[in-house]
Amino acid sequence: MIDYIYLFLISLISNIFSAFSGGGAGVIQLPAILLLFDIAFINALAVHKIATVALGVGATTKFRTKIVFNKSLIYKFLAVGIPGVIIGAHMISLADEAYARMLLGFLISSIGIYTIFKRGYGEDNISADDAQKKLGLILIFMTGLLNGSLSAGTGLIFTMILISYYGMDYKQAIAYTLIIVGVFYNAIGAITLGMLTVINLDILPALFLGSLIGGYIGAKLSLSKSNRTIKIVYQVITITVGINLIY
Repeated sequence: MIDYIYLFLISLISNIFSAFSGGGAGVIQLPAILLLFDIAFINALAVHKIATVALGVGATTKFRTKIVFNKSLIYKFLAVGIPGVIIGAHMISLADEAYARMLLGFLISSIGIYTIFKRGYGEDNISADDAQKKLGLILIFMTGLLNGSLSAGTGLIFTMILISYYGMDYKQAIAYTLIIVGVFYNAIGAITLGMLTVINLDILPALFLGSLIGGYIGAKLSLSKSNRTIKIVYQVITITVGINLIY
């Protein structure tokens, strides 16, 4: 019983930070599942993805009261990213997990360091041309691949893409990330993994509840803070997540 309580608290705290900054819960939540319960990585990833849908739902419930979503943009991100998620989920058994996570760690750390030196990054909305947006779609497909296979940290990458290639500020980018990656990509990933492995339903309630509540609280905190404050937290989390993945 105590393991389930620990899992709920870990899920709650990690998802508060995730909803506040656009991602990173998987780096804490996924290892916690593996540490507390003796299950295979693919099983842990499957149940983690189901729970992360609750993160997206909790966060989106709050974000939609303040953020106006462009539905055509959402449909475009789904059409491009979902095939990547499905392909990525089928690639889990083929990839060298340790090597892939290390490369992902370097990428995410680099993003965090880049934003430190990029003055004004993500603090205001800026215009983006069609060439930037097309390149952004290619990167979103690749993010889908990573989300389906490794999961951890891909929300942070998606947030960066929306800021860099679509001119969004942090609040907008995080809101879109939580609905696209949090709800839809993870739901598709969970369904795909559910066809490939067994879902450990006994640990799902603690994860689901922690993710749902954490997502709502994190989104509420995000909306109450400035883009500059969110940027600082994003930088800390990206670098921390990156180092965690490397080591």
